Amino acid sequence: MPMRCPPLPWTSSRFGAYLLSPAKLMRCNEGAVQHQLLLDKSAPGHLFPVLDSLNQLGICAWQVNQPILDLIVSIFNDKGSDKLDIPPPLSEAPVVPVQTPGELSSWDKLSFQKEQSRCRKKAAEMYSLRMDALYKLSIANHLRDQIFWFPHNMDFRGRTYPCPPYFNHLGSDVTRALLLFAEGRPLGPNGLDWLKIHLINLTGLKKRGSLQERKQYADEIMDDIMDSADRPLTGRKWWMEADEPWQTLACCMEVTRASRSADPTKYISHFPVHQDGSCNGLQHYAALGRDEIGARSVNLMPCETPQDVYSGVAQQVEEFRKIDAKKGIKVAQVLDGFIGRKVVKQTVMTVVYGVTRYGGRLQIEKRLREMDSFPQKYVWEASHYLVQQVFNSLKEMFSGTRSIQHWLTESARMISKSGNTVEWVTPLELPIIQPYHRSSNVTFQSSLQMVYLANKSDANE
Repeated sequence: MPMRCPPLPWTSSRFGAYLLSPAKLMRCNEGAVQHQLLLDKSAPGHLFPVLDSLNQLGICAWQVNQPILDLIVSIFNDKGSDKLDIPPPLSEAPVVPVQTPGELSSWDKLSFQKEQSRCRKKAAEMYSLRMDALYKLSIANHLRDQIFWFPHNMDFRGRTYPCPPYFNHLGSDVTRALLLFAEGRPLGPNGLDWLKIHLINLTGLKKRGSLQERKQYADEIMDDIMDSADRPLTGRKWWMEADEPWQTLACCMEVTRASRSADPTKYISHFPVHQDGSCNGLQHYAALGRDEIGARSVNLMPCETPQDVYSGVAQQVEEFRKIDAKKGIKVAQVLDGFIGRKVVKQTVMTVVYGVTRYGGRLQIEKRLREMDSFPQKYVWEASHYLVQQVFNSLKEMFSGTRSIQHWLTESARMISKSGNTVEWVTPLELPIIQPYHRSSNVTFQSSLQMVYLANKSDANE
């Protein structure tokens, strides 16, 4: 659960966060001890910059956005809404068909069994999602009038996460919309502009527009914004069409309150405004390789309008497709009009985390299957073709990235071959060790049977 008082500051790798429950500084697989041994071996004081960072995140106080909570609870109690990501109750689940008496052909039997299993699977999924939402909303309701804190720890790479897993600021759109800073600040001369820019960012509109264009667009649709804030469920419902509808609605309410205040510069706001990296993995590689062309496409170089690397890759892939279509390649002709930002986004994002062509093909296949108008018999061939083109376009746009990836892979291979684990120390003096080991199969034999167990995280590795 979130804490009702500020968390204990981390003072060592074994002490901090909760008052009564023990918490680990570094999350790791059950049974793996190498991370903790490495932290214990660190010289005293070496971990202070990392501990300070976690303490800084943990000391931020939060509160629940009550008007949004009341709206979400009312929809949750009234049958939910798939469009707004509020899971419906089991009463809305498809009814499992009952077999009619009489002889059925083998084909009808198979179809009947398939339909039965589909309905059961759907009902199980709906129940799981409904209970998850109920748990999150119960926590929010429990903390409705409180100020609370999220103690933080990190994973083995040094990425920080809140300790409470169910309700935190890294959650879904619904969970994020329910959270406000407990400590408010006056908006100042530029605060209202940033709220408007943040609002347009949440809608997913104007992705290629400059910050000035986004602010201007917010001013143009102020009527819709205020209508959404005043009559969220009975008005024009503009907020429902946004990428992140609940955060958009919460922001509409904040912008409306600030605009109507006597002096917006003195309006005390508790609203969090996000600043996001543009494909953060590629940003790191572009910086490491001093790759100017790559850096420009992920906003590391000054530019009039924000660059969008996913649209850039989609355009490059489209160029390759046009060339192949002219050569008479059938799959390139079929893909005409279907290559967009959404199709390539996940693959581009995960390439920097080592996704293989096989994994990339599955991601693209999933996107193509979601398109009703795409001829489904070409899905396999098209996904195979597209993943090759995405990798080719990334090679052209980020020349340094692939060579750095190959160098890191080769280094890791040679370190592992020498019988050592891959280890390094981050600029904040945090020691990191890669926990990946080849699994060994252990056989247990008895008079009754033989049992094979894959042994992956032996404490003595």
